[in-house]
Parts: sequence; C-alpha cells; structure tokens
Amino acid sequence: MKRCLAALAAACAVLLAPHAHAQAWPSKPVKVIAVFPPGGSVDQVARILAQQLQVQTGQPFVVENKGGASGSIGAANVASSPPDGYTIGVVFDTHGVNPSLIPNMPFDTLTDLAPVTLVGTSPMAIVAHSSQPYASFADVIAAAKAKPGSISYGSIGSGSLGHLAMTQIANQLKVEMTHIPYKGGGPLMNDAVGGQVPLAIGTVFLVTPHVKGGRVKALGVTSPSPSQQLPGVKPVAEQGVPGFSALAWWGIIVPAKTPPAMVQRIHEEIAKALKDPGVAEKLGAQGMDVLGGGPADLDRFLRGEIARWAKVVKDNNIRAGD
Repeated sequence: MKRCLAALAAACAVLLAPHAHAQAWPSKPVKVIAVFPPGGSVDQVARILAQQLQVQTGQPFVVENKGGASGSIGAANVASSPPDGYTIGVVFDTHGVNPSLIPNMPFDTLTDLAPVTLVGTSPMAIVAHSSQPYASFADVIAAAKAKPGSISYGSIGSGSLGHLAMTQIANQLKVEMTHIPYKGGGPLMNDAVGGQVPLAIGTVFLVTPHVKGGRVKALGVTSPSPSQQLPGVKPVAEQGVPGFSALAWWGIIVPAKTPPAMVQRIHEEIAKALKDPGVAEKLGAQGMDVLGGGPADLDRFLRGEIARWAKVVKDNNIRAGD
C-alpha cells in the first residue's frame, strides 16, 4: 500500500509540475522578439506590452528587434528558442503570408510555433507626402488610369499585407502600380515623411502620428468602414474599389513545445496587460481594435489568413524580394 501511495504521489507530482512551473512564471527576465525593426508598429506593440508586463510581474521583459525576410527571421528565432516561456514573439500580418511567399523557411508556421494571443487588428491607410497632388485615393486611381506606370508606392516589404492589398487593387482596376519594398514600418515612414516615396501603405497604427503631424495626408483606408483615428478619410471601397477590405493584425507566439499550461499563463498575463487602461489607450489611439483573443482564437484566425493570402500570392506570382 505504501509503495502504491508513493507511486501515486510521484505521478501526481509529474502531472502537476508543468502547472506549478507555469504559475511561477516569470521568475527571471523574458525575451520579447519583435520581428520587425525599431520604429514600426510591431516594435511599438512589443514595447508597450513589455513595459506593462514588467509592471505586472516584477520581472524585466527585454525587447529584441530581429527584422528581415518579412518577419520570418524573428519568427525562426522564436521557433528555435527553448520552449520554457522565456522567449515570446510579437508577429505581424506577414506571419500569415510568409508560408506561401518564402520557400524553404527553416520552420513550419503551424507546427513549430504555438499561438498565444491575437492582440488586435487595424485598417491600413494609404498616405501621400503633403506635396503630392492627390486629395483622395480616387485621385490616385484616376492618375494611374490616365498615365499607366506613373504611380509608385512603398510598403513594409515584398509580400507584406500592404503589398498584397495594393496588388489586388491594381488587378481589380486593371491598372499598373510600381511597388517599392522597405524593411519595416520605420524606414518606410522615414521616406514617406521625407518625400522620397510618393505614396505609402501602412497600418493606421503606423501612419496616424505622421498624419496628425501634417507631414503626410491620408487618402483612404482598407477597412469596410471609416477609421475613428482618421476622420473624414473614406474606405477605398467607397473610392472606386467596391467590396475591398484587408486588415492588419498583431499576435503573440512561443516555441511549439511550450507546455499548454505555460502558454495559457502567458496569454492570461498578456490579456491582463491589454485590459490596462493605459495600454488600451495607447493601442486604440493609433487605430488598433484590441481583441486579446486566446490561443484557439489566434490559431483559427491564422489558419484563415494563411489560406486566404496563399491564393493571392499564387494568382499574382508574388515572390519574396520582388
């Protein structure tokens, strides 16, 4: 009987150990991988959350920017990290495009990474330098039709959601637009503000501070309805591209073999951070609809995005680096 009780106690200890470990998280600094360079929306989301998580837990959350290859370099870094809860990644909508865009990635998006939290979504906005003659996206369309090949625009990278959205618009309208890829939102907006690129497409989260500063003007948004952060700016669906919609998004991931109890613990802390009034205000003020969806929500959403954009990439023969 004593041996049976001892064996039962040992079995219970094994079963309960992951839960106890998760409840003790974090007991040391946590690395937060932002998969795009400083200055863009991924970097901002990572730093806003890291600051609040440090307040909540008493442990440092250290942001490391590992940009490149549309966020896949940073995601690969997360995938190869120990599955112990001490490396988390902040990814962008490119995370749902990369599987069809980048051949031979060193990880599988669905099997080598675990979803944690769907942070939120946002419309994208098409903006122009203040010196450009366009007052609306309808003006851009008119110029593209009047002089084929005359329109150039920048995005955060080849195969980014902005790139795919503009490609769809061009296809739908049967016009030509030249894509100029950048390595993240920071570099893109630096050139948009400086007038080095005439048009740019980025999240409302990314462009709003520059629009409010008067350095660029918003011509249209990619959501079905107007954005509260850009009053008076019409959806492109109302400017000659009927039915068009595309939303950017942000999510939290960890290595795939992270214990489910740990994944849930991390999500709970992040969800708590997203409910903090200060965090919600910072994210909402720049155009994000904060969602805070759990692992199952992000998994379902991500699988839908992968399927949707795989078709666009294939139909338009889009390749990384184009």
